Amino acid sequence: MSKAPDFPSLIGETYLDEYAIEERVRQIARQVSEDYAGREPLMLSILKGAIFFLADLVREVTIPVTIDFIAISSYRKDRREGGDVRRVRFLKDLDQDIEGRDLLIVEDVIDTGLTLNYIVQNLWLRNPATLEIATLLDRPYRRLADLPVKYQGFQVPDEFFVGYGFDYKQKLRNLPRIVRLNL
Repeated sequence: MSKAPDFPSLIGETYLDEYAIEERVRQIARQVSEDYAGREPLMLSILKGAIFFLADLVREVTIPVTIDFIAISSYRKDRREGGDVRRVRFLKDLDQDIEGRDLLIVEDVIDTGLTLNYIVQNLWLRNPATLEIATLLDRPYRRLADLPVKYQGFQVPDEFFVGYGFDYKQKLRNLPRIVRLNL
């Protein structure tokens, strides 16, 4: 019988505390409210990690917004020829039509951008009026796909974080701050 991981021991030093996150979310919300004044954007969260950021962001935005969610699965499939093929599959699609809507994708972190690029390309086929991206954490130096990231919370190093929606084996999302993971 294997022993369950000692999750508290995995919690490392705080990288971003609650106050830094809260202040940056407020700043992004002010900018979103100004940029979309007179309009009602649809704020789209990619489940599960971005829901904390989305929830805090929409509470700070001062204009009417609607929200929706998608869930995706990203995986590699071996090809017989010896290479890997990257696949993205929608597990949950939007509940509403986005044609003619102002769409703001709210993401937790962007690394290479390959999966998000697939999602963006798919959503453009549905004819939104506009499509922008907000991310809490960004690693632009790892980007392999050109993405229109309009709102960026924090540029972060290539480390593994947990808390504020970020998980390790579906645990530790509920920490109110972002901490380094001790592995």
